[in-house]
Amino acid sequence: MASNILPNNEHVVERVLRVGLGAGLLSLVVAGPQTMWGFIGLVPLLTGLVGSCPLYTLFGISTCRKKATR
Repeated sequence: MASNILPNNEHVVERVLRVGLGAGLLSLVVAGPQTMWGFIGLVPLLTGLVGSCPLYTLFGISTCRKKATR
């Protein structure tokens, strides 16, 4: 059931980039200009950790490789 709600639709490289971008944006809250806009980094951080992007699901996009069927 969880795979219907949060299907895995992100490639591993994209997940790593999302986590890095999210952590970088989130660091703006603590260091740098110390602005609350850094909390936007929670979105790519969480989607990268979970491996599922709700917008990808909505539009039917997947960056994962297709699994070979035998």
